[in-house]
Amino acid sequence: MPELRTQGSVSVLDLGEDENRFSPEWLKAVHSLLDTVEQGAEPTALVTTGGGRFYSNGLDLEWLMAHGEQAETYLAEVNELFARVLTLGVPTVAAINGHAFAAGAMLATAHDFRVMRADRGYFCFPEVDISIPFTPAMSALIQSKLTPAAAIASMTTGRRFGGSEAVELGLVDATAEAAAVVEHAAERVRGLVGKDRGTLAAIKSTMFATALAELRATAAKRAA
Repeated sequence: MPELRTQGSVSVLDLGEDENRFSPEWLKAVHSLLDTVEQGAEPTALVTTGGGRFYSNGLDLEWLMAHGEQAETYLAEVNELFARVLTLGVPTVAAINGHAFAAGAMLATAHDFRVMRADRGYFCFPEVDISIPFTPAMSALIQSKLTPAAAIASMTTGRRFGGSEAVELGLVDATAEAAAVVEHAAERVRGLVGKDRGTLAAIKSTMFATALAELRATAAKRAA
């Protein structure tokens, strides 16, 4: 399950050691840990990462198939997670230690910055190959962060991008060796620690107003 630790002035949210799919329990734990980050008295920034081969494989499709009657509530929680990370009042960076697929890649995209392991792991939006169209909210999130060319290359092809290709396309900002991914990510935001949280959250909310409106509207509709 997810855990939160500190690394100097930076908070590191470890998403877990397995595929880190968005099970209801996983979502609840991550929201709780984000509460801890947001409500903390000390200035901080946030790094998220995973363990082993995966950053995150996204939606828990097995759980969804077994609990179809709860799908709308579940997807509301997923959209709310994206919205929270997109507008969090502290600097954020995803330290992509391994595979980031589908909603897992969307979670990484919601961060301010992304650092990916150089030698292994793929960043991929496979929806076109698994016949699951992007929702308007998810599409808006991705397109708010990527150039039109990068959005087309990643969203319409289902291609798996390694670290160097992901940097070249603009899916991530940098790569690092496996053992240094978290530290490299932390260094990108350590100098930004101490920004006023309310101001930073307001700036992000304005910058990504269209995506945020889609995410929050979808979440509200499905949670109703």
